[in-house]
This record gives sequence, structure tokens and C-alpha cells, in this order.
Amino acid sequence: MNIVCIGGGPAGLYFALLMKQQNPAHEISVVERNKPYDTFGWGVVFSDQTLGNLQASDAPTAGDILGAFNHWDDIEVNIGGRQIRSSGHGFCGIGRKRLLNILQRRCEELGVKLVFETDVQDDTQYPEADLIIASDGLNSRIRGKYAASYQPDIDLRKCRFVWLGTHKRFEAFTFAFEHTEHGWFQAHAYQFDGDTSTFIVEAPEEVWLKAGIDKMEKEEGIAFCEKLFARYLDGNPLMSNAAHLRGSAQWIRFPRVVCGNWVHHNGRAPVVLMGDAAHTAHFSIGSGTKLALEDAIELARCIAKAPGDLAQALADYQAVRSVEVLRIQNAARNSTEWFENVARYAHLPAEQFAYSLLTRSQRISHENLRLRDKDYVEAYEDWIADRAGLHRAPPHQPVPPMFTPYRARGVTLKNRIVVSPMAQYSCVDGVPGDYHLVHLGARAMGGAAMVVAEMTCPTADARITPGCPGLWNEAQRDGWKRIVDYVHGHTDCKIALQLGHAGAKGSTRVPWEGEDQPLAQDNWPLISASPQQYLDGVSDWSRAMSRADMERERDDFVRSTQLAAQAGFDWLELHCAHGYLLSGFISPLTNQRTDEYGGTLENRLRYPLEVFRAMRAAWPEQLPISVRISAHDWVEGGITPDDAVQIARAFKAAGADMIDCSSGQVSRKQQPVYGRMYQTPFADRIRNEAGIPTIAVGAISEADHVNSIIAAGRADLCAIARPHLANPAWSLQEAAKIGYFEVEWPKQYRSAKTQLERNLEREKSLAAQGAGLTPLEQANRAQGV
Repeated sequence: MNIVCIGGGPAGLYFALLMKQQNPAHEISVVERNKPYDTFGWGVVFSDQTLGNLQASDAPTAGDILGAFNHWDDIEVNIGGRQIRSSGHGFCGIGRKRLLNILQRRCEELGVKLVFETDVQDDTQYPEADLIIASDGLNSRIRGKYAASYQPDIDLRKCRFVWLGTHKRFEAFTFAFEHTEHGWFQAHAYQFDGDTSTFIVEAPEEVWLKAGIDKMEKEEGIAFCEKLFARYLDGNPLMSNAAHLRGSAQWIRFPRVVCGNWVHHNGRAPVVLMGDAAHTAHFSIGSGTKLALEDAIELARCIAKAPGDLAQALADYQAVRSVEVLRIQNAARNSTEWFENVARYAHLPAEQFAYSLLTRSQRISHENLRLRDKDYVEAYEDWIADRAGLHRAPPHQPVPPMFTPYRARGVTLKNRIVVSPMAQYSCVDGVPGDYHLVHLGARAMGGAAMVVAEMTCPTADARITPGCPGLWNEAQRDGWKRIVDYVHGHTDCKIALQLGHAGAKGSTRVPWEGEDQPLAQDNWPLISASPQQYLDGVSDWSRAMSRADMERERDDFVRSTQLAAQAGFDWLELHCAHGYLLSGFISPLTNQRTDEYGGTLENRLRYPLEVFRAMRAAWPEQLPISVRISAHDWVEGGITPDDAVQIARAFKAAGADMIDCSSGQVSRKQQPVYGRMYQTPFADRIRNEAGIPTIAVGAISEADHVNSIIAAGRADLCAIARPHLANPAWSLQEAAKIGYFEVEWPKQYRSAKTQLERNLEREKSLAAQGAGLTPLEQANRAQGV
């Protein structure tokens, strides 16, 4: 096979040598526009896992690379004069020039033809090629030529950064954060050979512009960085190797590249994207070169697996690599956004700021971090526990963050786990009976700090279905009081009530008889911010509320609030999410009013805030009220996370104690992006920008998720829904899974505690033995690291 690799970076060179190794009869050329020893980068970073992949693919190359590496285990975070260090991370640095030279030499040994100083203008210059690899980098000319086929999506990120070097040798992968009158600058530094380190400086573009760097000559910009980061450089200058660039041109914005397709047939041969031409991953997770080399490994493997069927091999290559690259790019996106928003987290104590940085990509979780550096994690857990009021003298078992207490007004929750409100549709005339006593009582005994009763309605026509609970009369109050008294009398759990009005989504059947379908008979009239039909052509139309309607419904909410206090609830939540009545006022998708309750976000919030203030005035001062919001409508023109911060600030000013951060369910046109903990970024942003405590919800399914969220300061509580449906004692079981044995069980169940803990430890040990992996390797595999 005749193979031409356009671009002599790591991807093209490594693929060439792997294919020549696979079959010496292949005619392979690598065509590079630069000279053999030209390069415009400094050092690149690999993880220990990447080295293992190289060793399995080509041992001689891996040996040479390993011999040239500078290895370190520590990550050091510097902010506000504090230095926080964590170990066990296993990184390697190598000069980009050294890496390319190793790959070039190996190519020559195997008989690959290397062609330098040739700028390929067009892939059709190689009509004899059976396969063309477009490894021509970030600004791929080939990708641009065939953009209609490759479908590239290029997103220029918000920070400006410059890639510099220094002879200051950093013993750890070092992050340094410096605040200026213009805003925050940060540096990423790591040693990659015996006397040189990479030193990347970045800042949000608006900060960079305010500092005037766009108007500086290159030398002035470097001097600015030297002065700003002088305490870390120990007198060593910063160096640029981009002699071809003038002024501030070396400061660029990172382009995130995603391609819909990686293969195009030019009429003679397939042209295949590889490396940065196909995808990019932000330098803050150090995976660009890793992805390039692993592209080469996978394509070579696919060709070997399907001899004589190149089309199948290329289809397999894209299928495998696109999934893996997407996973890495998702982690890179999380990391990128963290660094773009350093100002959001700068208020955190240095200890929590560092932890947030370490776990920013969600690839490294709390337990994964514990396996890397147990001493660091346990010391950090003690710090969190101490701040939560748990002052424990050594020796002691550290308390996981999820099991630290939390106080809001006069209510203390024993831990950070909440049983999320989940509609059960099992009431008669709005009265909660035996079903709800068992449902909520069982979960109150299961170790959570608080159970939240499902959305309860202030009037009969505020219900979603006839099976929804209500709180508009004394019979309903007494039904709830029975449940509240059980929870208080038999557990140390708190119990909350969520109040809400269905609005345009009301008068429907229970889900198992037809979700969101209108009742076959006995429908009740619907009201909402504006006339609305939730399901086009199916749902009943609602009518727009008049001012008299607003006053009546507000007073109904107040009456329910008073009845909730009489029933003895510890906490109240107002439902302003998911397209129900109050959410319908907030979202521009459902509010088309032209009066003072429509138009701007401030106007759309006017009525929900009126209801909230009236409830707050009627609710006991010592008890908290939270507000559930849809922080993202997932529809163009709807509520965005930017809006959510403003919504949270408004409720905070009105007296809310916490924001429960959900999303969606406002429009059937929604297109949410699902994934583990997918709504946690909304809680994170609201907590750290609006300055109000938050509850994180959505795809939080294990203790490791909760510990990571709480420890990083992304939320204050975690509401767990479906896992609690499957297992009312989810909290107790998760404590046993992570080896935390000091959690209190109901006295009637204590005989099962030790047995569960032993069985889980035995299962964990057997699983590790069967896989032949160390605990850290198991954790890395589970997290995709």
C-alpha cells in the first residue's frame, strides 16, 4: 500500500512507523513543510498510561521516549501566597523537538521516506497514493478544503494564552494564579528536560485586553509576564521560540476542533484526518499529543484487523476514536471552562480552590484522588469536617464530605444527602395516606439527611394529576402531619415539603395511564403566564392569568405555607422549575405577556418573587426555604445558565436560603446534554457567582459523585432521586461501599450493618484480584483517565 502522511507531527510520524513496522512492503512518505529540527512548541505531557500504550505498540520508540522524559508525580497550586501540593499523579514531560527527533529517527530506521521543506498545497498532488493521512495540524489545509465532508466545528475559547519557556526547573506540575487590577492571570508550568520548563500564561480575553497586552510588542508582553510571575521564576527569564511572530500575535485563543466525519474520498484515495486536524483537547489536561499518537495506534490496528478491506478499517477507526476523543474533549471542556472562570472560584479558601482545580475535569474524582494521594485527601477531609463543626482529635477515621453536617437558619442536617422530591401520583383527593407514610418513612430511615415530599399543590386545580398531593385543607394537613411525626419520632432525618402549581401542565392522567395526556373526563381549567398548549394539538389550552388570578393563587400558596408549618415540616421549597406555573412566568418560551409581568427577566420574575416573599413572610423565621429553578431550558431563546445566575440573585435578595438547580422540562423541543452529574455545573456556577448555597441534582448516583461535588464547593447539598427509588437505604449502602463505618444506622437494622460492610469489602477484594489491577489502575479505568 502506498501511504502519504501530510504533516510531520507526532500523528503522521507515528502512524508511518507503525504501518512500516506492520508491513515493510508498504511505501510510506511523510511530507513536512518545516526543516527537520524546526518546532514551535516547548514541552508536551504524557500520563503514565499513555507510555504503556506506546510500549505495547512499538517498544524501541517507547524506550527512547522514556529515556528522554522528565517524570513527576506532584501537582502544586499557588494562590494568594498559599501553596497546596498533591502527589501520585504520574506525569511525564518531553521536549516537542526531542519527541519529533525520536519519531523521525525511528521512521528512518524502518525505511519511511521523510520529505522536509515541502508545503503541500493539495492532496491530489499524490495520485499514486492508496491512503492519505491529513495530519497537517490545527490549521489543517486539507480539512478546510473538504469542510463539507469533514463537517468541522471550531469553537474559539475565551482565554488568550502564550506558550513560553524558562530555565527555571519546576519540580512539580505547577499552577500559579496572580490577581491584577485587570483581573486574574494564571500560569501552567512543567519541566520537560534537564534544564527547561514550559511556561504557559493565560487570561480571559477581557482581562488580557484591559492589561493592554494586545498593544504590546512581543518583548513587552514577555516582560509583563516575567514581572507578574517573578516569585515563581527565581530570576530566570521567560523565552519565546516563535521568532516568526510579531507583537501580540503569539497570544492566541484555543480552538476546540470537533469533526463530524474523519474520512473523505477524493476520487482516488481516502483522505483521513488524524491528530489536531481531526480534534483538539485543551492543553490544561495535556492530551493533545496523547490523542494524536492514539489515533495512529488505532488506525494501524484497524488496518491490521481488516486486511484487504480499507473501507472497513477506516469506518472502524472513526467509530472507535470518535467516542474516545469525545470523552476526552468533554473532560477538556470542563477543564477549559474552569480556567476561563478562575474569578468564579478565587473566593474559595486556598484548600478548596486547589481541590476544585484537581477535580475540575470530572476525570479525577474524590476516591480516585484518594488512591493517588491518601494523605492529601484525608487531611483535606479533616479540613472540611473542621469547617463543618466536626472537631475530631486523632486518631480518627476521616469523615467523607458527604457525611459532614450542614446548617441553614435553625435547621441542622446530619449530612449532605437529600432524597429528591419524586412524584408518586398516589394520593386520593390530595390526601397523603399509607403509601406516602411508607415511601417517605422508609427513605427517612435510609441514612439521608432530609427527605423532600413531592410537589404538593395549593388548590385542587393546581395539580398535575388527580393523584397528586395537596395542602389546601385540614385533612391534607393532618395526613402530612402523620408522616412528619413518624419521621421525627423514628429517625434523625428532616423532612421538607415542595409547594408548586402545575399551570399549563395540569389536568393530566397519571403517567402509567398516559404521561402528559389530558384526562378523559373531569378536566379542570388551566391557567398560566400566557395562553399555552404544552403538547401541540394534544394538551388542553391554558388561559393567561389576570391580576385577580395572581392574587388568589398567591394567597393560596400562603395558606399552604401556613398549613405546612402546622404539619411540622422542617423545610419548605417553592417549585419554580420544569414549566409549571411559576416557571412559566420566568421562561421567555412560555411568557409572552406585554404587561409588567412579561418582557425582561426582571419583569418575568416579578410574580414568582411576589409569591415567594409572601410565603417567606408566612413561614417561621427559623426555618429555611429553598427554590427549585430550571437553570437551562435547553432550547434556543429559553433560559440560559447566565439567566440562572440572575434568577438566583433575585431569589437570594428576596430571602431564599438555597437554590435547587434543575433544568429543562419547559418545552418538548428541549435538547439536553446528558451525562453523569450533568446539571452540577449549574449548581456550581450559581453557588460561586450568585453567592447563594445550592442543591445539585441530576445523574448523581454514587458516593464518589457526592463527595467530589461537596468537597469542591460545587454545591452544598446533593439531591438523589432514582437511586433512592431503587434503594431507600442508598446513603447507608454508599457509606459501606466507600469504607466509612461511623455512619449511624436505625437501631432495628444494626445487625445488618457489619455483614454488609464485610460483604462489600470481600467483593471489592475479589474484583481487584480477578482484574489483576492495582486500586489506582481500577479507579483510573472507571474514570476514563
